[in-house]
Amino acid sequence: MRNVKPISRERFSAFVSWTRSPIALDFGTELDWYADTNERVLGAVVLDHTDRDFGYVILGRDEVGRFRAIDQRVSFPNEGMARSRLKQALRQWSETGKSVFPQGDPGYRGVDLFTPIVAEEKQHPSFKLMGRHLNWTPAIGILSEMMKSFVDVDGNFVEQFQSTGFDSRIWELYLYAYLVEDGLFVERPKPAPDFMVSRYGQQVFIEAVTVNPTDGEPLPGPKEGAPEMRGPEEIKELLKGKMPIKFGSALYSKLSRKKPYWELPEVVGYPLVFAIADFHESQSMTWSSSALFEYLYGVTHEFTRDEDGRLVISALKIEQHEHEGKKIPSGFFYLPGAENVSAVLFSSSGTISKFNRMGRLAGFGVSNLKLIRHGVCHDHDPNAALPRPFVVEIEPGKCTETWGEGLSLFHNPNARFPVPEAMFPSIAHHKFIDGRIRSILPEFHPYTSMTLNLLIKDEQ
Repeated sequence: MRNVKPISRERFSAFVSWTRSPIALDFGTELDWYADTNERVLGAVVLDHTDRDFGYVILGRDEVGRFRAIDQRVSFPNEGMARSRLKQALRQWSETGKSVFPQGDPGYRGVDLFTPIVAEEKQHPSFKLMGRHLNWTPAIGILSEMMKSFVDVDGNFVEQFQSTGFDSRIWELYLYAYLVEDGLFVERPKPAPDFMVSRYGQQVFIEAVTVNPTDGEPLPGPKEGAPEMRGPEEIKELLKGKMPIKFGSALYSKLSRKKPYWELPEVVGYPLVFAIADFHESQSMTWSSSALFEYLYGVTHEFTRDEDGRLVISALKIEQHEHEGKKIPSGFFYLPGAENVSAVLFSSSGTISKFNRMGRLAGFGVSNLKLIRHGVCHDHDPNAALPRPFVVEIEPGKCTETWGEGLSLFHNPNARFPVPEAMFPSIAHHKFIDGRIRSILPEFHPYTSMTLNLLIKDEQ
């Protein structure tokens, strides 16, 4: 139909996820997605779960630029009729020529991440790189949509994003995107923790934590040219000592906070989760994850084969970790006070490359960009001792990816207030039972990956 085009689920979600109520998907299933030619108005055909009939919703940008409902119709007897009426309505809304549909929300103006407010010499290398190269336009596109709804609680989010806090702020934004995707109501408490999420009368508080460079170490981030990689033997040694200590230092600083999170009035009596990511050096998140669960539970696993060739996994207790003369006890969940931390959430994918891939799948960015992701994922073969390699070209309509892919929730066996697994249905869950870590993993669960980011140029 004239002035109306179909769009993908990924593109529609990139525009509306941040304002769509989590309960909307409980009452209806979106079937098809459309927009006018200039994408000033969007629409979706919806199957009503209660009446088993069909309807549609149309959305336009409000004063801040957020897509919100401006029209809806229900009770069509079949999908075809709902689709036809949606297209007609979209065309009518498009022909008004309007690009703003006020909703009467004075005061809020969203967050502008990318207009520089920090002097260039103080800008983070990753922020500089995003501004200089078209390779990062997909990330800029999807982040710009997200930030129209994001709440800057402290008023310094942009300054930190553009300077020394780039990785920490990216990690918070990644968590926000995942929490919205998993159908949770998301609030930003003030002053802390970073998130309060709720579903069906249950609440969980989440504080974001990052492992950062120590004094004198260079800031991590995308580098021009080939990335620097550590060798296998070097990594093996770092996983025994340095990395558990790095994770331990970051987590313990949150545990020993002068005003404990679990004593804050709004947090008392509810599960508290520390969400941690490793940004202490470039590419460290591609190899450091195994050190985290060993430190959390104080165990490592030994893999052998029985006489029939079947995999045998044995748990071995770890007493302490040591690196360059520094020693810490293993087993974060067994430290005094740690019973107040219900779980630790972790992903190696909460980076700017994740936003670039998700933005690419939603149709943002320049057309001559090629993103190729490769890594290793869980092999569900019970006899597999090693993860399975994968490689995929990130191309709209040819592959899928979710914000939650690769996220793991490590449950504290001593938690005063355990986290209900149903609160986070799409991610991996790990529990320590009978001396071993027991895991429930999604069908596709990447442990680590890297993304080749290539701008294809005409050789003429």
